[in-house]
Amino acid sequence: MSIHLPADRPDTGEDLDTAFRFLVSASAADSPVTPLAEFHRWFAERTERMSQVEVDRIPFADMAGWRFQFDTGNLVHESGRFFTIEGLRVRTDRSWVSTWTQPIIVQPEVGILGILVKEFDGVLHCLVQAKVEPGNVNLVEVSPTVQATRSNYTRVHNGAEVPYLDLFRNRRGARVLVDVLQSEQGSWFLHKRNRNMVLEVFEDVPHHEDFQWLTLGQIRQLLRLPHVINMDTRTVLSCVPTTFSGRAPEPTGSGFTADVRRSMSVRARPLHSMREVLSWLTDVRTRRELVQQRVPLHCAAESGWLRTKDEIAHPDGKFFTVVAVDVRSAGREIASWSQPLVAPNESGLLAFLAKRINGVLHVLVQARVDAGSLNVAEMAPTVHCQPGNYADVPEEHRPRYLDEVLAAPASRIRYDAMQSEEGGRFYHAKNRYLVIDAPDGFPDAAPPDYLWMTLNQLSSLLLHSNYLNVELRSLLACIQAV
Repeated sequence: MSIHLPADRPDTGEDLDTAFRFLVSASAADSPVTPLAEFHRWFAERTERMSQVEVDRIPFADMAGWRFQFDTGNLVHESGRFFTIEGLRVRTDRSWVSTWTQPIIVQPEVGILGILVKEFDGVLHCLVQAKVEPGNVNLVEVSPTVQATRSNYTRVHNGAEVPYLDLFRNRRGARVLVDVLQSEQGSWFLHKRNRNMVLEVFEDVPHHEDFQWLTLGQIRQLLRLPHVINMDTRTVLSCVPTTFSGRAPEPTGSGFTADVRRSMSVRARPLHSMREVLSWLTDVRTRRELVQQRVPLHCAAESGWLRTKDEIAHPDGKFFTVVAVDVRSAGREIASWSQPLVAPNESGLLAFLAKRINGVLHVLVQARVDAGSLNVAEMAPTVHCQPGNYADVPEEHRPRYLDEVLAAPASRIRYDAMQSEEGGRFYHAKNRYLVIDAPDGFPDAAPPDYLWMTLNQLSSLLLHSNYLNVELRSLLACIQAV
């Protein structure tokens, strides 16, 4: 199923139909199926019931089923499944620190992130669940219908079956609307991808008390709140086709919300053609250097990483820490387990600078090289960093536009919310998501690794893998919630 074809190629009737139906769902700010007031009561009740889950930091030696290998120091599970914590030696062409060794999550298996959709009274609704993850800031967040690694859904842990999983694995009697592999956090994962899916069902599906049907418009309202819609839901929603196309009237009105809608239109005139965009990214991927070598975890000591009885950390307090947790849960496939998690040492900052060019809203994206990237570089937000990591870095080596974003007055901020990242592998990982109007006179010309793009162009690329990183996909979902 195509989401939106690049410039010069016409949309098919199926493309237009799917995009239009999701636009209708996005315009439904409330629904009699699950009124927002009822959702909030349900979510509060689910949160209270699931708050009995206990997540405790423990020493590595107390983890059941996990151990450090004697010869490599790698942190592995006795089953040989799930994931490992290994070392990664990296060489780049960065001007500040160009080579380093770090711990990295190695999880070669592909998980499923899937949302079921169904029409009620002519409006598509998404089936979402209240789900516990050990690393979530608020423990319980709204996740996709299915959020499962291969090890989970093949029941390596001898846990319960994942609800609705068979619909995504067999897809009998259902219509596939979205199906694409997308990357995960390249700073902490090596070459990790998940299958992002949206599946339309036409018959009734079994009811489960932890699941509710919401319109896309209702979910976008919840995206204005902190730590409610989890990262996996955001990445799947970013792939949903909602470009304004032939069946929908051209967006009207003034203000930033109208600008966002016009930027999503297939008729929005971009500063750069899609051919120029793809050539730009290909040039960056060819020009920039990224050499990755998997090494034993104990080699991370080359860059100062130290392992104690209960953490692996960098002595300067930057970056992240690997910790161990013990979990006791009544709301998961298995009642109790222990595992390692990556804990960022501070909140991150993910920001778009936005500007109207030739009357059309554009956002400034960068081609970003991360340690674990699969294909050298992916498109990322204008600013994508943990600011504290650069507190003592010379000004010329600080992330470009960071100071511009930090100094932006409230009058130019169009979206501002703290959002959690994936709680199954990261402990209390959160980022401040920002969309900021660029000041008057901000140049149309961009530095070599940056490019102005319309939202329609970004959405178009989500038909393919490894163009937009997960942080950019999350921010693309958030900007449509303004």
